[in-house]
Amino acid sequence: MAEGSLRLASVSVDLDEIPNYFEIHGLPAPSGPEASLVYDVAIDRLADLAASGGFPLTLFTIGSDLARPEARARLAASANVGHEIANHSLDHRYDLVRLGRDEIRRQIAEGARAIRDATGRDAVGFRAPGYTITDEVFEVLGELGVRYDASVFPCPAYWAAKTAAIGAIAARGRTSRSIIDTPKVLLAPTRPYKSGTPYWTHGEGLLEIPVQVTRGLRLPFIGTSVTLAGPDRARWLAKMCVGEPLVNLELHGIDVLDAADGLEALRPHQVDVRVTHQRKIDAILAATEALRSAGYSFVTMAEAASAFA
Repeated sequence: MAEGSLRLASVSVDLDEIPNYFEIHGLPAPSGPEASLVYDVAIDRLADLAASGGFPLTLFTIGSDLARPEARARLAASANVGHEIANHSLDHRYDLVRLGRDEIRRQIAEGARAIRDATGRDAVGFRAPGYTITDEVFEVLGELGVRYDASVFPCPAYWAAKTAAIGAIAARGRTSRSIIDTPKVLLAPTRPYKSGTPYWTHGEGLLEIPVQVTRGLRLPFIGTSVTLAGPDRARWLAKMCVGEPLVNLELHGIDVLDAADGLEALRPHQVDVRVTHQRKIDAILAATEALRSAGYSFVTMAEAASAFA
């Protein structure tokens, strides 16, 4: 099918557990019940969200989180009802790209192995922690037979905000585990493309499905921007993406959680947890409904990758 005739949409979710957010802000990680809120609370809300919106999810999963039987069971249940399970590495190391080739390979391969052990299914897609990727990671993904990557985020506003946030955290005497990607990522295509060398250019390599930006201004169309926008402005953001052959709304598990779920410690540092989870869900549904009204059909990321292969 020609790209110009496609109107596909997907909803993907990075299942980053709560300690990752404390690492971003340079805070001591929690060890109580709040440490596993994504699998213990958010994944059921995500299932209800998907059922209400009538779309499948693609769940990018951190392999080490599956050491908990409860997490394995919930992930397997998600796979059994038709949601795609994709690889988000073994340990969600924000500095994955700096670990050396052998460890990069282990992080990707063992993350995939944990998913296969938990669900009986192979993960065909990958998203790097913090959206940060390199040519070396692309090479390893190709060697491991991964079908698509979904890490590149060519969004000037996001890149600038992330850079400023890491600097602000350092100014307060804390160290963020997050790292800054090369600004050359902003040169990458905004639509699915076969990656070249360097990875932000067209080539004949692995299929890249970039994290979504709007047309024109290239604003971020991700869970944080949608949930902070609220339902009305979420529809507006979605409409700014209409015309793209694929609109990929990327969420995180925390996008259906709020401070009342046990995240009070994050409230001073992360504005999105101050929004009630129901308002967040309403905003996500408003965005997906706007896309459906514009003629988009919802598919998993693997199905989208097949359309662009």
